[in-house]
Amino acid sequence: MRPPVPVNLTDGDRAALEAIVSAPSSEVRMVLRSRIVLLAAQGKPNGAIAAALGCNVNTARLWRNRFVRLGPAGLRDAPGRGRKPVYVGAKEAEVVAATLQPPPAATHWSARRLAHAVGASKSTVHRIWQAHRLKPHREKTFKFSRDPLLVEKVVDIIGLYLHPPEKALVLCVDEKSQIQALERSQPLLPLAEGRTACRTHDYERHGTATLFAALAYPQAAVVGTCAQRHRHQEFLAFLNLIERRYPEGEIHLVLDNYGTHTHDKVKRWFARRPRYHLHFTPTSASWLNLVELFFSILTRQRVRRASFRSVDALYKALHGYLRDWNQHPTPFAWTKTPKQALVHYNVDISGTGH
Repeated sequence: MRPPVPVNLTDGDRAALEAIVSAPSSEVRMVLRSRIVLLAAQGKPNGAIAAALGCNVNTARLWRNRFVRLGPAGLRDAPGRGRKPVYVGAKEAEVVAATLQPPPAATHWSARRLAHAVGASKSTVHRIWQAHRLKPHREKTFKFSRDPLLVEKVVDIIGLYLHPPEKALVLCVDEKSQIQALERSQPLLPLAEGRTACRTHDYERHGTATLFAALAYPQAAVVGTCAQRHRHQEFLAFLNLIERRYPEGEIHLVLDNYGTHTHDKVKRWFARRPRYHLHFTPTSASWLNLVELFFSILTRQRVRRASFRSVDALYKALHGYLRDWNQHPTPFAWTKTPKQALVHYNVDISGTGH
């Protein structure tokens, strides 16, 4: 009988094989092949390796010889090996077509349910879904603006972001209403080693607050104040705060179409102050107003995981976050052109100069 082929490992090969063996995500077959090579490098014969690992002696001989001949790449399956897909062509098209239609009495397919319906295995359905990038379990939300002046407003506001007027201030203004002062039924469990932070699902609701905010673009400094309601009276009080904070110079305000912003008294307030220039976002297009990005950051970092015993405690937390934010604001930078921003609307902006 021929002696087994000797296996010599470099430090790099040994480290790579040991990493495969120790990694919990490694494929079982790769772990077995790596162990065979590691034992062979210790000078063990194929029979001893097979006995130690519970495999056939021919398996031990195969992967020892493959490694000696091809190196670490030899432990991978050769291209074209393995069972060929059974469901191709018309049958694969049938699975795809069935996936695109909702099942009876449900909103979307699961892999098991579709597999049962088409007479295939769950793994086959998964393979076809992956090949065609189908993910029935996932869902996103959307809403297209139907504003007849969509293009004009998008071009106007994005032009303001990309080319701010010299010696003028751009403020993105809005209110975040219905911020709830929720007190969790039990104290929060903080983050710890091996444990994520935890909060109870139940709570006591103490009321709500509205945060009025104006984000300066691109500096991202924020002027803000809290109120119980979000009527035109509170909005006028906030405008007076902006007036005191920025008493001089031309100001461009980016606003949405909420009724508070177009109230007659608000219109008269702006009419007496011609240095303010208003830029209204299209309906259902609040993504154009960059203060919404700040509201999202505020919600994630200060509100969602917190517990408040009163509305006053919520006010204090919001104002404290504003002070902290303004100490080190992160400048915002709009990068998309109007054409890129409107790509999903399938509209022509060739006549707008952009």
